[in-house]
Amino acid sequence: MDRIPILQLGRFLLVTIQVDLQDQTALTLQEDLASRIERTGARGVLIDISALEIVDSFIGRMLASISGIARVLDATTVVVGMQPAVAITLVELGLSLPGVRTALNMEHGMKLLENALAEELDQ
Repeated sequence: MDRIPILQLGRFLLVTIQVDLQDQTALTLQEDLASRIERTGARGVLIDISALEIVDSFIGRMLASISGIARVLDATTVVVGMQPAVAITLVELGLSLPGVRTALNMEHGMKLLENALAEELDQ
């Protein structure tokens, strides 16, 4: 079974999905991310899906689920690199991805995570 690598960049975790996700790989990623957030105390997760050409309803729900799990573990999730066809498919499937922040690219996504962390520290 394929595992998606999870890299740590300071207080954030970076996931770059380079292959079309099979359901089991997506579930494994969800479990691996939850464990890694808990173990490292990461405050943010950046998921790059720019290589994904197809996202079905299961993968869309999995992204929303990862965001919810991360939120419960006190981390913010940002999904970056969504191709227009993927965005259209998600809307057509009726998936709004509640709680998932999005950005066009990794640079903007990292800024979103840094700003979210700065806001929390100011409160």
